[in-house]
Amino acid sequence: MVYVMSLKNLKNAIAQKNALKVISGLNNFDLANVMAVCKAAELGGATFVDIAADQEIIKAVKESINLPVCVSAVEPQVFVNAVEAGADLIEIGNFDSFYAQGINFSAEDVLSLTRETRSLLPNVLLSVTVPHTLPLDEQVELAQKLVTAGADIIQTEGGTSSNPNHSGILGLIEKASPTLAAAHAIARAVDVPVLCASGLSDVTVPMAIAAGASGVGVGSAINKLNDEVAMIAVVRSLTEALNNSSVKTVI
Repeated sequence: MVYVMSLKNLKNAIAQKNALKVISGLNNFDLANVMAVCKAAELGGATFVDIAADQEIIKAVKESINLPVCVSAVEPQVFVNAVEAGADLIEIGNFDSFYAQGINFSAEDVLSLTRETRSLLPNVLLSVTVPHTLPLDEQVELAQKLVTAGADIIQTEGGTSSNPNHSGILGLIEKASPTLAAAHAIARAVDVPVLCASGLSDVTVPMAIAAGASGVGVGSAINKLNDEVAMIAVVRSLTEALNNSSVKTVI
């Protein structure tokens, strides 16, 4: 029953455009850190968490929190094992960790991964990231093809490659600009929810919602902290920013 209600809450948050996904990291296999991030996510009011597709980590997280657990990977068969371990939904992407290694994903790569994953897991909620390394018009085109291939949610990215020229609020907006631009363009081209992720802060998450996103994903602003209290504080600030932006949207 907890699983059913958690997914229902997730879908409600997406419908209300205030979903918050806290990301521990696709390649983060440090159990202590992942657990700290996930507990902070729950205590701070996040909607769901996104963790590495490791069966032992999935089981540990599922036993510790009541939020839906998403797993990220780029290997379809890994998702099968993750779902068996208790993952509630799956994410092709969070490609940011690969770019530093010189690994990029083409539109055809992502589309092929989506088709294979959907064939293996036809009934699992599936989110797919559109690589920001593609020109914006190609991102939109790919997003449309991904929806046809079975993606339930489209996620944008771009924060890790942006180079802000200013500090403070202006710098935060500059850092988020690639993913905000993608969210604006893609949300108007597909009929599934768009999750805006990568390089966001409490300053820019309301902009993501205004751009057309149904929710946001935040990782390094939380998972790079060494103190769980500080993690909770950041999650709460993001939750408040989202709730305030959704209230204004309704008004």
